[in-house]
Amino acid sequence: MLLINYYLFNFPAFLKLHINSKTAAEPPSTSEVEFSRDLGLDYLSPVMPFPFGKSQKSPAEIVRSLKENVAYMEKLDAADSKKCEKVAEEVSKNLSSLKDVLCGTGDKEPQTEAVAQLAQELYNTNLLIALIANLQRIDFEGKKYVVHLFSNIVRRQIGSRTPTVEYISTHPEILFMLLKGYESAEVALNCGMMLRECLRHEPLAKTVLISEDFYCFFHYVELSTFDIASDAFASFKDLLTRHKIMCAVFLENNYDKVFTEYEKLLHSDNYVTKRQSLKLLGELLLDRHNFTVMTKYISRAENLKLMMNLLRDNSRNIQFEAFHVFKVFVANPNKTQPVLDILLKNQAKLVDFLSHFQTDRSEDEQFCDEKNYLIKQIRDLKRPTAPEEA
Repeated sequence: MLLINYYLFNFPAFLKLHINSKTAAEPPSTSEVEFSRDLGLDYLSPVMPFPFGKSQKSPAEIVRSLKENVAYMEKLDAADSKKCEKVAEEVSKNLSSLKDVLCGTGDKEPQTEAVAQLAQELYNTNLLIALIANLQRIDFEGKKYVVHLFSNIVRRQIGSRTPTVEYISTHPEILFMLLKGYESAEVALNCGMMLRECLRHEPLAKTVLISEDFYCFFHYVELSTFDIASDAFASFKDLLTRHKIMCAVFLENNYDKVFTEYEKLLHSDNYVTKRQSLKLLGELLLDRHNFTVMTKYISRAENLKLMMNLLRDNSRNIQFEAFHVFKVFVANPNKTQPVLDILLKNQAKLVDFLSHFQTDRSEDEQFCDEKNYLIKQIRDLKRPTAPEEA
């Protein structure tokens, strides 16, 4: 009796499950459909996919559904929290479905044809642009799906081609939307991850590097939020170091503008920014691809003065990073006269200072060798004698 009552109580749900389990080859009878309506149920055709099901929709259908949901989300009034929450949930479901197509599920590998269809739909619908533009409206889990989707589709290769890189090259606004993401705390780190994925590819890195927007980095790396400033610096460093020949040409052609801004970072009140900038400067100057830039930098007396002041900074770490830039001035066999004059004027003080500089690093053999070399070089400095008149 209890079992009969259970089925009677749950009969509408049971009937709905039964009807929807029928295959396309076995359509429901008219009486089944009418009976289900009498019970207040809407009959769902077995060949029609569920609205946000993962397995029932093709990649093209999922992309179209996601595009529609994102467009709807954009129009919603933020005050209508229930609707916003519901749409955000559907967007996340769509994104999760796309992730499954792109990466596979469980033991199932992604299907090449499905991935190709997904990629083509992303390009045709400009969905990547819509997702980035509305990233703030997408919930936390959805944002992670967007980053995962974006990163994987950018890495996708067909032979030697990278189709998404080609697509972004023709839609450079994607790069600048990601860069501007640093101005919004809600999406800064997500945008930073996607931006660095793009910067792995030289054509995209060049687009950012040669633009005026590149100079926004000098502001972003000084932002008060530590995580965002650090992420921005990671992208900034990637831009200046990953594609060495391209970066060397850029720095040579834009030396004055770049280093005028860069010097401000070396005077920053933000300890992390100051230290990271000083360390990166040392790496740039010691990279053989940047020989022309290095030669220009160490020829200027004001740069030497700055490094000598930083050698006396309150932070030992700042002192240490300054040492690695200072040594390039001293080791240069072709010192300019202004640089030589400063070193000679402070010769005795520098020898004494370096002799007592960070002596607790005695186990760091390379540092000790370099320090002893600098002491010898400074001690042996002599003012060049004027040639005798004939």
